[in-house]
Amino acid sequence: MTDTITRYVPDQLTRSDLLFALLSGLVGVAGSYAVAGYTRQFVVAPIDALVVRATPGPVVAFMIENVGEQGHLLHIALSFAIAVGVLAGTATVGLLVARRTERPVAGVLFAGLLAWGIVAAITLEPLLALGGGLPVALFTAVGAAPAATPGHDPSRRRALVSGASALGFVAVAAGFGRLVSGGSGSAAESGGEDGEVDEEVATLMTEAEDNSLDIEGDVPGLVSTFEEFYNVDIAEFDPDLSAEDWSLTFTGEVGEEREINFEDLHEMPTERRFVTLRCVGEDLNGHKLDTAVWTGTPIEPLLEEVDPGGECGCAMVRAEDDYFVQFPVEALEDGFLAWGMNGQSLPQSHGYPVRVLIPGHWGETNVKWLSEIELLEEEMDGYWEERGWHGTGPVNTVAKLWSDTTLENGNMELAGHAYAGTRGIERVEVSTNGGNTWTDAELSEPLPGEDVWRQWRHEFEPDESHDVVVRAIDGEGALQPQEESGSFPSGASGWVSKTVNPMDSMGESA
Repeated sequence: MTDTITRYVPDQLTRSDLLFALLSGLVGVAGSYAVAGYTRQFVVAPIDALVVRATPGPVVAFMIENVGEQGHLLHIALSFAIAVGVLAGTATVGLLVARRTERPVAGVLFAGLLAWGIVAAITLEPLLALGGGLPVALFTAVGAAPAATPGHDPSRRRALVSGASALGFVAVAAGFGRLVSGGSGSAAESGGEDGEVDEEVATLMTEAEDNSLDIEGDVPGLVSTFEEFYNVDIAEFDPDLSAEDWSLTFTGEVGEEREINFEDLHEMPTERRFVTLRCVGEDLNGHKLDTAVWTGTPIEPLLEEVDPGGECGCAMVRAEDDYFVQFPVEALEDGFLAWGMNGQSLPQSHGYPVRVLIPGHWGETNVKWLSEIELLEEEMDGYWEERGWHGTGPVNTVAKLWSDTTLENGNMELAGHAYAGTRGIERVEVSTNGGNTWTDAELSEPLPGEDVWRQWRHEFEPDESHDVVVRAIDGEGALQPQEESGSFPSGASGWVSKTVNPMDSMGESA
């Protein structure tokens, strides 16, 4: 009779071994999160940064245009998968060592040390790397333990119990990781709301509130809160910097390198400015357009110190997260080094401790987590230019149609914001018949500053569905271009249009 019993081969991996390896990778990533939180010391963070840098420009452009802000979920999911796969690989090697040497302890030690070494090399945090290495060693030990019945693969029950244990460990690690992320520093250290708003900022915010139009629909006011303000970064994990450790270095074509710290910055003349930012990658009627009151100091005096002759024509501005943008020095001279937002410290996600604001330019030029300004004699491509974008120029004029609401009196209210960078907004025109005739909309009073949006509102008596079109005229008298274009490569442009119905206050996209 043919022997059909499957015999256990010590130096050969089984399906259960592969399962234990996968569980080891999963708990290794969870262990790293438990000790590091959702920070740049988490093993996934450096991998995510590498994935972002390695993604080809055409792929980046496609994701921004077709997937939008949800695209970051794909690269972070890929980064998680890579981290789990790498640590699962260390457990696999450990199990092979255990099988071939018939010494489970040797395999466990090898897997644990290898996992710890890889996590330490990735994160540059040897102590925190233990959070990733120890769980890998533990689950490798479970998988490498001798089978309950010699000559056979480990039991299904052991695999099920181990799977449940792994899920439990992940849940506990998630709780610890949230505690670490939430307790990484005080508000003053990490940015954000940390005290009373200073009097000058409070006065400006009151002025903005007084200038806001009385709009029934869901349209933001003239100052965006921390939560409302859009946020776009090249990677998922923000730099975690302290004001005490921060410095800005001027390098390149300078007589002598100059470095200033946070205390030096505060000794310079302080200003409060309304500044609006618009994302170059947003849709034509998207919501990545916001305004805040920023506190900081002009950058021009510092540039005059390091380049007194004004010989350098352009500059590369670099950030702590490896982001970099190049544009003419004359644009940078109008810039602003900001350390406050709406009367509070900058939130970490908006560039704490210091960021750059460049009036009238796309949001991508307003570098967060500022670390270096390199003066150049010749132009060089910035981060997005290397990927095919051309968004460092002045912003396109736009009038947004963000609300169409049926009022209690039966009229319909149309409302939104308009923005044209430093050119300003002279008026907004609305058509309710597809562009055949136009009516001036009501505009909010202009706020002080050269780079600020305005609200607009128009009320009319509807009788049927209407094809609404809105357009803006900037402060130089130029009409917003009608021809529509996508965000790539130089920012979305065109007139915003929408079909609205008095029976449906939300309208229907056209």
